[in-house]
Amino acid sequence: MKPVVEVKSRRVGGATYQVPVEVRANRRQTLAMRWSSRPPRPAARNPWPHRLAAELMEAAENRGAAVRKREDTHRMAEANKAFAHYRW
Repeated sequence: MKPVVEVKSRRVGGATYQVPVEVRANRRQTLAMRWSSRPPRPAARNPWPHRLAAELMEAAENRGAAVRKREDTHRMAEANKAFAHYRW
């Protein structure tokens, strides 16, 4: 679930670019824990520990909301790699 790259907004000459940057190791872990600890709410009667356990089981099988969030983040960085030279 840990992302390798993410995008950060960078304003250059009046335009805002989504610049892909590598993620530091401690932020990778923080993002993975944040994404997995906030699983979607399928039903209000399902307690939070059960939803968390289900999310972790899905992540072990490389699917689920946290894995989808990581893939979306990587896809966004890949789409904007032309702006990588705006890194700071």
